[in-house]
Amino acid sequence: MHDKADELVLTLVEQFLTARATRKPSPHTLQAYRRDLLAIARLVAEDPATPLPLSRLPISALTARTLRRAFAGFAAPRAPASIYRAWSTWNSFFTFLVADGVVAGNPMPAVDKPNLPLPLPKPLRGEDTPEQLLNAVARRDERQRHPWPERDLAVLALALCAGLRLAELLALRVRSLAGRPGERRIEVAGKGGRARVVPIEPELDGVLVGYLDSRRRRFGDRTVRPESALLVDRYGEPLRRGGLQYLVESCFRRAGILDRVPRGARLHSLRHTFATRLAEDGASASEIMRLLGHASLATSQAYIEVTADQQRAAVRANRTNRALGGLFPAGGAG
Repeated sequence: MHDKADELVLTLVEQFLTARATRKPSPHTLQAYRRDLLAIARLVAEDPATPLPLSRLPISALTARTLRRAFAGFAAPRAPASIYRAWSTWNSFFTFLVADGVVAGNPMPAVDKPNLPLPLPKPLRGEDTPEQLLNAVARRDERQRHPWPERDLAVLALALCAGLRLAELLALRVRSLAGRPGERRIEVAGKGGRARVVPIEPELDGVLVGYLDSRRRRFGDRTVRPESALLVDRYGEPLRRGGLQYLVESCFRRAGILDRVPRGARLHSLRHTFATRLAEDGASASEIMRLLGHASLATSQAYIEVTADQQRAAVRANRTNRALGGLFPAGGAG
């Protein structure tokens, strides 16, 4: 009789990644899953208590004790965020194994992980920077080898006015734009398989219609079928991750705002700008959570807290406030 405890870790890792692929993660995310799973499994295989080649390591060798030692070795040269990501990947892996009946329980709660502060939002700097960016990109620049302002404007507008992630932009299809005039929306295949609907205003709808019309003129009606990728390159092929990142960075450069883009954010700064402006205009954390597809309300709350801090800093910088301090001696007006 086959004993599931003898199943090989490498085989189960591939089964997990295959199952995960149905959620449509980006290739980059799948590579990160595999890298984290194999790094820890390799450390368990090298443990003196389980001296086996990785290719022969059974799932029964992955106990709370061996995993604690492996994570301690893994953590030594790495940043807390990398450790936390690996812990989360292994937690998902064991959740999958429990659901599949391969193991009886998940040992990961017995393995410590770092407590990470929520990352601060990184919107574009400057009150009118988003408008400056859109205005610059909407103008036809003949210095470009292959100018296509309608497409470039559509990409930036989707990120700035709908808050879409890079992978979500790439996953859009022409049919993702739905609804009657006045009730238009974008149906988004979100992170972690969380689908959501984002309403779009007539201005964004007009930008997208103009882009699709320009695409028909370039490549013909057959390239704008419902199942076609919404965003394409200058050859009419679906945009890929690197191409989209390059396009956005070139837009920043053409608009002369590279110095106002937070380091490491690039396209994500457009999504953060969308969320920050929602908070500034009074949206609640739950509304931001729904529109951005956050898994946690705490992530959405961060935009509101940062906005409140910025408002207080602006008030503190007011010279009239500072002047009040010199009107009365310490202790008040008496």
